[in-house]
Amino acid sequence: MTTLLQRAPQDWRDIGGLDTAEEIAHQPAMWRELAAGLAAEQARVAAFLGGCLRDPRQRVILTGAGSSAYAGDIIADELNAAWPAQVRAVATTSLLTHPELYLEADAPTLLVSFARSGNSPESTAAVSLLRDLVPGARFLNITCNPEGQLAQQGANDAAVCNLLMPAASCDRGFAMTSSFTCMLLAALSVLGREPQLARIEQLAALGEEALRAWAAPLATLGAQPVSRVVYLGSGPLEALAREAALKILELTGGRVLAVANSPLGFRHGPKAMLNEETLVVLFRSTKPLARQYEHDLLQELQREKVAGRCLTVGCGAHIGIDAPAWPDAWLAPLWLLMAQQYALHQSALLQLRPDNPFTGGTVNRVVQGVTIYRHDDF
Repeated sequence: MTTLLQRAPQDWRDIGGLDTAEEIAHQPAMWRELAAGLAAEQARVAAFLGGCLRDPRQRVILTGAGSSAYAGDIIADELNAAWPAQVRAVATTSLLTHPELYLEADAPTLLVSFARSGNSPESTAAVSLLRDLVPGARFLNITCNPEGQLAQQGANDAAVCNLLMPAASCDRGFAMTSSFTCMLLAALSVLGREPQLARIEQLAALGEEALRAWAAPLATLGAQPVSRVVYLGSGPLEALAREAALKILELTGGRVLAVANSPLGFRHGPKAMLNEETLVVLFRSTKPLARQYEHDLLQELQREKVAGRCLTVGCGAHIGIDAPAWPDAWLAPLWLLMAQQYALHQSALLQLRPDNPFTGGTVNRVVQGVTIYRHDDF
């Protein structure tokens, strides 16, 4: 019998989780399709960017809301270290409330928007805000939906470049899974020093290996009740920890509380949340210095026996595979395969419908209920 993440596809359909299960499992295929698409788009995007990243005056703002914001958080420091341009991640939810802290009218600015649907009110409002406040601003929209408002509003504008992800990465399920990893890898490729298309292909092969190796242990882990989950990571992996924590909050409808922190920061108060019903998951960095700090915290947790269980994810970890020692931002999509599967199994354990855990509509796939205010009205 064909299985999908340790269940028959019909079983996932019966419990309302088939879309999410398929979208987690097809990510390596999406990454390969992404690499082919980027090869075809490489010249167009490079021409749009020109030499802006080599200009120390250039501001590059990576933006989005929710998971889309975390994509920018994961890669911002990697890109900032690679170029003279100033690269930072600022969520649309911060840009709209405090534009004066992030925008300068006389600074050349590129807004890189991550958007699954492109229909979130904050996504289009952030573009309008920059058009108002930063003359000459330019816009790179990394999105999964060619029909979304974000892509449509800039379709015939020379100041806008739409970079579309593989069509099947526009997740049907509630939680962002393949959309997230495709947009992250696309940005790393087109904004990095080199396109690294071969690296994306290699990552796809590693992803297939990880899905095979991890499916059974993650199904077993996900079948064990927990009340709290802590995700920890250093550097770019701290932002990955935030995305991982959001996945379990979303797919369990908030019934499993989850937080994210760095291994060093966790001691400064948040460690107080640990109890026997807590799972701690540490994403291991490829950086030797960071790994030493991570090792010290793991030893401390194991010695104190306060948490119910501690797991590591990454190279040489409890849940891991033999991956190259690439920068952590590049390996983040691989380690996220663990957190996505775990959240899916926890959702099933709680007898929710993973494709839509919020049947009452209190939280929606595309955010609703947001009123956008003009910055110059206040």
